[in-house]
Amino acid sequence: MQRRALLALSLATPFLGRAALAQAAPLPVVASFSILGDMVKQVGVDRVAVRTIAGPDVDAHSFQPRPSDAEAVRQARLVVRNGLGFDTWLDRLVRSSGYRGTVATASQGVTPRAMQDSGHGGHGHSHAQDPHAWQDLRNGQAYIRTIAAALAEADAAGADTYRTNADAYLARLAALDAWVRAQVDTVPQPRRRVVTSHDAFGYFAVAYGVEFLAPQGVSTESEPSAAEVARLIRLLKQQNISAVFLENMANPATLQRLATEAGITVKGRLFSDALSTPSGPAPTYEAMFRHNVGLLIPAMKG
Repeated sequence: MQRRALLALSLATPFLGRAALAQAAPLPVVASFSILGDMVKQVGVDRVAVRTIAGPDVDAHSFQPRPSDAEAVRQARLVVRNGLGFDTWLDRLVRSSGYRGTVATASQGVTPRAMQDSGHGGHGHSHAQDPHAWQDLRNGQAYIRTIAAALAEADAAGADTYRTNADAYLARLAALDAWVRAQVDTVPQPRRRVVTSHDAFGYFAVAYGVEFLAPQGVSTESEPSAAEVARLIRLLKQQNISAVFLENMANPATLQRLATEAGITVKGRLFSDALSTPSGPAPTYEAMFRHNVGLLIPAMKG
């Protein structure tokens, strides 16, 4: 009797193993750009296999997807996009790939910031909303809640895991938000002014009380006019602004010229729309904030 039970068990074992393996296959998720890709990884950890379409140091504003990207979308169980007019190319990719699954918009639930200047050509059209909502860590927390809910819906068996991971991540982001505020508090009010290559820090400006000026509008596609550059040079000289920065995916020429003519050294490279490669200074969303603030504070203090 015992032998027969053992035999039955040994016959059943391969099937049990296969079922467990099938369940353990990670959920294929596509994220439009590197910051979202990292957020999905932080919540999903080893339950997800994330394919990021516009990768590290890549400008997602004017991205051109490849045929392999359409294939990745077709095989995904969840697609995560930013929304707010930032990654409209992903919508076209979803349509052309024939993907039928869920598309989660990470920025849903965020109050969009209206652009002061929507006359700049942005993402192929002038747009009234600033898409860079992740530059306020409280918005980043809203992104995480949306992503965690979408993952739980796509993979119900992992819902508890996603909730636990998201809670831990949200606590880290809340602590990071408090740290950023404390850092900015060390800078005298009149010194809280920064020049960057394109207008990607509007949400950061409002959330943390720092003024950002940019020769290029919200999009990286528009070239600033000579008059705009001249106006900024005058401003830099008059207001004694010492914090001038490049961004990791923007063309440095305009800003270099601006800094040279105003007699200012460019203070380094901020990460706005894309993370760095894993070996760089900003491989994750959290590291990006630490890196940027670590450069901004001493530069503003001059």
